[in-house]
Parts: sequence; C-alpha cells; structure tokens
Amino acid sequence: MTSVSLTRRTRAGVRHSADGGSQPPVGLSRVHVYVKTVLDLMVAVALLAVLAPSMLVVAIAIRLDSPGPIFFIQERWGVRARRRGGRVVYEPATFRFYKFRSMVSDADTSLHRAHIQRYLAGASLAGESNARFKLGHDPRVTEVGRFIRRTSLDELPQLFNVLKRDMSLVGPRPVPLYEGEHYLQHAPERFGAMPGLTGLWQVSGRCDLSAKEMLDLDVEYVRRQSLGLDLKVLLKTVPAVFNGRGAA
Repeated sequence: MTSVSLTRRTRAGVRHSADGGSQPPVGLSRVHVYVKTVLDLMVAVALLAVLAPSMLVVAIAIRLDSPGPIFFIQERWGVRARRRGGRVVYEPATFRFYKFRSMVSDADTSLHRAHIQRYLAGASLAGESNARFKLGHDPRVTEVGRFIRRTSLDELPQLFNVLKRDMSLVGPRPVPLYEGEHYLQHAPERFGAMPGLTGLWQVSGRCDLSAKEMLDLDVEYVRRQSLGLDLKVLLKTVPAVFNGRGAA
C-alpha cells in the first residue's frame, strides 16, 4: 500500500464503484445536508449529556488499568464537502479521529497493518474472504480495552467528531490512512458520504462480514443515503450494540 504522511490530504474526480464501473460523485441537496447536520448535532449533544457519567467511569478505568493517555487519537480518512452546481458532493480528506484507548500505550501498528492487508486481499483478489475484520487475540488490547470494545463504549468519543463535523451519526466507517489508500484505488465511491459513528456495516454483522461484504454495504449506503435510511440504521444500532453481534 502507498504510504501517506499524516497531513490533511484530499482527492477528487470520478469515483469507481466496487463492481469496477465508474460513477460520478453523489450529489446531495443542500436541504438534505442541512437537516442531517442539525439532527447530528442535536443527537450528539443529547447523547453526550446522557452518557457523560458513563464516559467518566470508562476514562477512570482506562487510567487505572494501564499507563498512557485516556484517548486514542489517529489521523483517518473522511471527507470534506464541496458545492457543485447547486448540489453538495464529498471528496476524500483526513481528520483527527477520537476513541477511548483500548490498547497499551504506543502500540505497534504493524500487526494491524499486516492483518488489514490480508483481509482486504479477499476483496481485491478473490472477491471474498473468511477472515474477520478485527484481529483475533490481539496481544495489544488491555483488560479494560476488551470490555469497552465488546460493548462499543470505546466509540463514544467519536461524538466529539460529530460535533466538529468530521463525522456524522450514520455513514461509512472512518478508516486509517493505510486502509483508506486501498479504497481510494479500488472503490473511491465509498468516500461519497461523511463517515459515521454507525452504518449499514455495523448493523449487518460488523466484524463477521468479509471485506467484500463490508465494502459493498459502504457503497450501498453512499448510493442510497437519505434521512429515512439514517433513521433505520440508528434504530437498528441499539439492539446491535446490546447483543454484541460481530463485536471484537
């Protein structure tokens, strides 16, 4: 994979679909973008108010469990909005992504890079893969980290990304730079929507899905994105989190 410096980068132009065809960037109405933004901000503020005590408990548990920062901050691929002919389109861009730290401090990323390369090879070479998205028995994960991953509590700081408008509540998963380079080459259409705290992938099996299935769901969301679809995904997210299906 092409190496990327940790600076904000963008790429625009014709997008190529997951099935190999070319697609113009998906254009959204300004009304759609405005309403989605307002809903994102209202729900994010409400969730932060309700979940603040739980987030405080998680932060304390992380600090007591292992040395290092409470938050994991990483440069990831997202999008930025552009106006074209009265419509809003998205193009790839990077942003600072927040999670609760679930691994030992300064964990080596080479293990995950190698795993992702093998996982994505199923999408680009064989069409399918039996590999799980999450790295099994990852020695870098802490005791508290295993719990907050299984319950998705590690994702809660992404609500601050929603407030910053780096992310939406619903959309494709924000990906590390080394994973995003694969999608930029093979399926840049995936970057036709804001990355989400949840999405079709998360409510359809999460880590149990193959790389091809994951990518197909992300592209499907981009093509079908609407406020109605966002509502359906949000309603399915609650039981998906509680039953832990596909969680690491």
